[in-house]
Amino acid sequence: MEPKKTPKADLNQKTGLHLAIGLVVSLALVTLAFEWKDYDGNQLVDLGQVDDSFEDVMEIPPTEQPPPPPPKIQQPEIIEVPDEEEIEEEIEIDLDVEITEDTEIEEMVFEEAPEEEETDQIFMVVEDQPEPQGGMTAFYQFVQKNMKYPSQARRMGIEGKVFVQFVVDKDGSLSDVQAIKGIGAGCDEEAVRVVKGAPKWKPGKQRGKPVRVRMVLPITFKLG
Repeated sequence: MEPKKTPKADLNQKTGLHLAIGLVVSLALVTLAFEWKDYDGNQLVDLGQVDDSFEDVMEIPPTEQPPPPPPKIQQPEIIEVPDEEEIEEEIEIDLDVEITEDTEIEEMVFEEAPEEEETDQIFMVVEDQPEPQGGMTAFYQFVQKNMKYPSQARRMGIEGKVFVQFVVDKDGSLSDVQAIKGIGAGCDEEAVRVVKGAPKWKPGKQRGKPVRVRMVLPITFKLG
């Protein structure tokens, strides 16, 4: 035996049915709204049917600029120069000269060129260098023979070289003798004394003429 339906239960059943139908209808509308395409406002245009209204492009020829005109050549102005005045002076030449055997011809005298003043210049290097009589070997033999070893330098055991500078004059004599680099203890003075007493040298020559030449020689001091 079926149970008897009450009015309240029937109302609840109908309400649930209506909600289900409304839900289905709502979903259908939403789906339709997303799937719908609007072609009214954005219709496709057939480009083949569009009238070609573009203007024809005209080819513009390149502009040819004429070359610049050549610079004007200014012709030089010709100025007439008056002719030089001719000097109308007659030069009389007497060609009627009688020459006989007794005629004396005066000799022409030419003035001699003034002699070059000799300068007292001292050379460092010349064409022909000065040298001692008998060579450098003879000069150092003279120095060794005449040199006396200073007692102070001997006591202190000083050895070394004293560089002596001097001038060989035109006649070969030695002048302006001085020690430019020494070792002291009396060796410098002894070297100068020995060189001053040396025999004359052969003078140096420049262009074949004797000249004064400055020389520098080492004098060695060594204990035996």
